[in-house]
Amino acid sequence: MDRLSPDPREVVAGLLGDERLIRACAERDMGAVFRMFNARGISTRRIAAAVDITQGRLYDYMNGKSRVEKLTLFEQIADAFHIPGHLLGLARRSWEPAPGTAEHQRADHPPPDGDDLVAMDHFRSADRQTGGGRLYGAVVRHLSDRVAPRLVDLGSGPQVFAAAAALTEMAGWMAHDSGHDHRAAQHFARALPLARTSGDMPLAAHVAASSSHLARETGDAAGAVGWARTGLDLAAQGPGFRR
Repeated sequence: MDRLSPDPREVVAGLLGDERLIRACAERDMGAVFRMFNARGISTRRIAAAVDITQGRLYDYMNGKSRVEKLTLFEQIADAFHIPGHLLGLARRSWEPAPGTAEHQRADHPPPDGDDLVAMDHFRSADRQTGGGRLYGAVVRHLSDRVAPRLVDLGSGPQVFAAAAALTEMAGWMAHDSGHDHRAAQHFARALPLARTSGDMPLAAHVAASSSHLARETGDAAGAVGWARTGLDLAAQGPGFRR
């Protein structure tokens, strides 16, 4: 039966101009995204296998019983279905056209440069294998030694600020995984102005969402709502909502 279902990436390519998909991605409502995929012929078995989750977990997302929250799962979804990173508030994915192409010269929010993307991919891959935020120190050192000096370099472009924001957010989740929620909140607070400075509003929205998720997990309901609203306001400034 799955052999007869359409190629998921072709389905997604045909949806990239659909305002409903763009809005669902901006709101990180993966349940709505999965429902759209399923309605267009992609089986739930194939969706679950593509992102390495059980069908039971997939049904929970699709039925609104739970939401995707982990950054690594957003990345898996983007890579499995070729959803452009900026739609989910992520850095440019490794399979997207490299900076310097005509497409990216027209972009309103340049992605992090290639070296930063390679570093982030390595960190994320290693973190998925080791878990528990064991790479936290390495990410913080990379930020301090390799990225921070370029933030004050007059020759640097907005890509550096986007890289700094993405890596700082990553450090925040690693701190959270290690049980240091106060430190995680500090990282998210630093990441947001970096993302704003880069001009990448979807990335800024994703950072605000991280703050919202963290506030909810620590019992700060008002903070969670406030950050969620901030994230939605930022997402509305992204390319998917401009007229």
